[in-house]
Amino acid sequence: MSYNWAEVFRGVDAAAAVGAPATREERKKGWFRQLREGLTKSRRALQDQFSSILLDKFDEDLWERVEEALIYADVGVDTTISIVQRLEQAANAGAIADAPQFLSVLRAISAEHFCAADTRIDVTAQPAVILMAGVNGTGKTTTIGKIAWHLKELGKEPLLVAGDTFRAAAVEQLTEWGRRVGCEVVRHDHGSDPGAVAYDGIAAARARGADVVIIDTAGRLHTQVNLMRELEKIVRVVKKQIPEAPHETLLTIDATTGQNGLIQARLFKEAVNVSGVVLTKMDGTAKGGIALAISHELNVPIKLIGTGETLDALQPFDAAGFTELLFDESLLGQ
Repeated sequence: MSYNWAEVFRGVDAAAAVGAPATREERKKGWFRQLREGLTKSRRALQDQFSSILLDKFDEDLWERVEEALIYADVGVDTTISIVQRLEQAANAGAIADAPQFLSVLRAISAEHFCAADTRIDVTAQPAVILMAGVNGTGKTTTIGKIAWHLKELGKEPLLVAGDTFRAAAVEQLTEWGRRVGCEVVRHDHGSDPGAVAYDGIAAARARGADVVIIDTAGRLHTQVNLMRELEKIVRVVKKQIPEAPHETLLTIDATTGQNGLIQARLFKEAVNVSGVVLTKMDGTAKGGIALAISHELNVPIKLIGTGETLDALQPFDAAGFTELLFDESLLGQ
């Protein structure tokens, strides 16, 4: 049983949603099962790093080794330093006396390093506008299709806008998702002005009573500067029709890219007001610490996490659950 998606969106009536909602315990089990499988490689990498650390002697050498292990896991330098400083403080205060206590405190401190902002996707406006950004290959278009499918299941009427006109395959891929989901796709010819497509998409949504507009955007242009300017232009076009929009700007990041993903996220955040991150491909060669690095260093919430290709492999993000699975008992050799 997967997570109850009625609780993923702010503006969806959970009681009126299609299908019986799962209990909290069922949701937790479903989420944990999928993410546990997705984080297998991350845990093994951490276990290899921690295997040489003796967690019964809290000295300077221990903290240096913990730093190395976390940085290797893609937690990032700044976030790692902050976590280890908190661990040292806890140890000095007598809150860590043995390895199990170390693991418990590590989980708690790490979870606190995730951005505490609302992780729900806001679809309260009519229509609500979601702008999707991210470089090519991060799973952006597939994520759009999955979000649209879940919205459809919850009784909402999504409309998709094929704004990545620079890549013909992106338009065709989004059109196929529209067919599968059963929702309209606004598209122009390959090479058309993305701003014009966005404009027509908003107009179509208003005219046809769509609840949510999801706008795909380009993930690659000749230069990074051109890419960001195109994004900024789309935002301006959207705001001319709906000043409060976009209500969400979600950035897809491929978890397997590690620290490059953090660099991408920083660049996109400078260009547009990123409201949340969708971390994809966590089932690949990803080191799960990148989730901590992105959320903490950029102060942006991770809203969804992808662990596979199936519809239910896209799940809402839970910081406490994530750190529990990333730093599990295998770090203690159990």
